[in-house]
Amino acid sequence: MNIGNSARWGALSACLALAAPVPAQDDYYDAHVHLTNYIQEGITARKYLEVVGDRVGRSVLFGIPLQLHWSHRVTSDVAPTYYLDADTKLYYYSFTDAYIAQQYLGLSPEQQARFEPMITGFNPADMYAADHIRRVLQTFPGVFSGIGEFTIHKEFVSAKVAGDVASLIDPAVDRIFEFCAETGLVAIMHNDIYMPFVKPEAKRFYFKQAKALLARHPDATIIWAHTGLGRVVQPVAEHLQMVEEILSDPGLQHVYFDISWDEVAKYVVATPQATRLTAALLEKYPDRFLMGSDNVALTDPAASFAVFEQYRPLWNSLTPETSRKVRKENFARLFDAASRKVRAWEKANPALK
Repeated sequence: MNIGNSARWGALSACLALAAPVPAQDDYYDAHVHLTNYIQEGITARKYLEVVGDRVGRSVLFGIPLQLHWSHRVTSDVAPTYYLDADTKLYYYSFTDAYIAQQYLGLSPEQQARFEPMITGFNPADMYAADHIRRVLQTFPGVFSGIGEFTIHKEFVSAKVAGDVASLIDPAVDRIFEFCAETGLVAIMHNDIYMPFVKPEAKRFYFKQAKALLARHPDATIIWAHTGLGRVVQPVAEHLQMVEEILSDPGLQHVYFDISWDEVAKYVVATPQATRLTAALLEKYPDRFLMGSDNVALTDPAASFAVFEQYRPLWNSLTPETSRKVRKENFARLFDAASRKVRAWEKANPALK
């Protein structure tokens, strides 16, 4: 993970050395956690709070918008549980939004205060997607704060989705972001930051399209999941340069990144240099990153905290102020603002009786 001449970050070395250990309790707010999996099974919201206890103060609350098709012709009585388990398609499962709303509404007010429910059950290749989001907001007023994680280009997954392929240049995605700007909903977008398996000169194809899309919607609050990385979309020499190209653009101040997923953490802590360069970027833009686990329906506390612990070298490389912002304060700032705006929109746009 090389963003060019590391000497430019030398001035930060003194303050990085002052970093303090992360507190033992209320360690972080989780900006990326799935309650359910690819066959819509998982734990309840109440069980999730029991699992994470006091270590995770607040969390987003969303499932997975895609359901894996179980074809008896393909796997017989062997029920696939993960999207790579079978050669069958994934399809959009819109009931996930009603399920998440039901989970949230079944909690006490104190428990609800720890969650930011998200709408995910829409097809970003469908021009009616924004209408689905509107309908969910009006059906469950007082519940949702954002949309996503939703996927446009994702290694292995996108090719398995039934129907039209999602695209960064599809007007359906523009309609989604326009509605987010109108309502104040935070959007979490998954998109590979570069195109894998192509010639080097073509790698920035997705990035260029994504940057243009983001620039078209300056009034929407958008979080780019996993800094655009994945299993195959691994850090290349210019990965952090591309991230900084977004962060440094005055027209893209509404764009943020989450550092969720154990795959991303693996890259960040792979070498001392990778950790140092990542820490330097977070120190330079401390208001633009959010911690996330990308946990999926986990019931084991140790596994739930694994990604956070994997990032320990990064936390120990940050100043206390930057660490707090990435772990908690940026989450609170974005979602508190979103909740106020969305509640006001819902009041002004009630469902028709």
